[in-house]
Amino acid sequence: MNSNDAISQLSDIRSRALPAIGDAAEAGELEKLKIEFLGRKSPISQIGKLLGAFKDDERRVVGSLSNEVRDEIEAALEARKFHLASVERERDSGSERLDVTLPGRTPPLGRIHPLTEVMEEILDTFIGLGFSVVEGPIVETDYYNFEALNIPADHAARSMHDTLYVNSEFDETLLVRTHTSPMQIRIMESAAPPIFVVVPGMVGRNEEIGPNNLAIFNQVEGLAVDEGITFADLKGTLEKFAQAMFGAHLRVRLHPSYFPFTEPSAEVYVSCFNCDGSGCGACKQEGWIEIMGAGMVHPNVFRMSGYDPERYTGFAFGMGIERIAKLRYEVADLRTFFESDLKFLGAV
Repeated sequence: MNSNDAISQLSDIRSRALPAIGDAAEAGELEKLKIEFLGRKSPISQIGKLLGAFKDDERRVVGSLSNEVRDEIEAALEARKFHLASVERERDSGSERLDVTLPGRTPPLGRIHPLTEVMEEILDTFIGLGFSVVEGPIVETDYYNFEALNIPADHAARSMHDTLYVNSEFDETLLVRTHTSPMQIRIMESAAPPIFVVVPGMVGRNEEIGPNNLAIFNQVEGLAVDEGITFADLKGTLEKFAQAMFGAHLRVRLHPSYFPFTEPSAEVYVSCFNCDGSGCGACKQEGWIEIMGAGMVHPNVFRMSGYDPERYTGFAFGMGIERIAKLRYEVADLRTFFESDLKFLGAV
């Protein structure tokens, strides 16, 4: 084949390919035309293999025309492909109408964790009673966690606290606070009466984890200090709290108890919200359920904080958030709150 034959053949390819592409009615037909006119065995590819046999000036002419024809065919194929796709979309849009009367699909929504929900409700209740919310450090010193709360190193009450100690580069003994009560001292050291605060926060103890025990859990501490505060103020405050959390019909009862940092001390019970005191499985047939510990601030705690116990009185209380949530949601095992069971978390 000489250069004139190649030029003539390229012109013929152009005159046949472009109309055929313009008449193609589907994508499969376009693919066949692409193979026919641009494939490895197509006339254009064969001519390309013969370019080396032509003279330099003939090679330039034939090669340029070959590239030109190839580009035109590729452009025509792409344009026809786009056109066919547009026609198909228009056809589909005409046959598939949007039914605006169909109900939408509600996406899955998250929710507040039940422990957070209970914590916020407790804080809101005490805020409504005139208390402020403050927070403190989770890692505490031995002084604030024990000594300043009337629990010296040789005090028997330390055995009640299975303490998690922290390695420290400082001279002070550091530990994960075993209760939120250290904030009583920190608050009284930094402010003058009257004081009405609640302290939410995480605490830790070196305990075996089980249905009724956790190593890391949450508490809310309460402290009220002023002139003339009495035990009756403590009971009235806790009655308002219990009725807000569990129902206006509930009654509150205080049993004598012992805590090193309060005197007198009490365990706080509410009448069972399932049986109203008559006895059932929830209250172990006793009619009453314990919810927290409380008492009047010990004079020694006032002295450690620089307060005059002859002038000021006050009360303190502390409760476990998990315990309140367990009662609220009738959960048998405290560990359930930390297992990330979406079925449980969505049901409570």
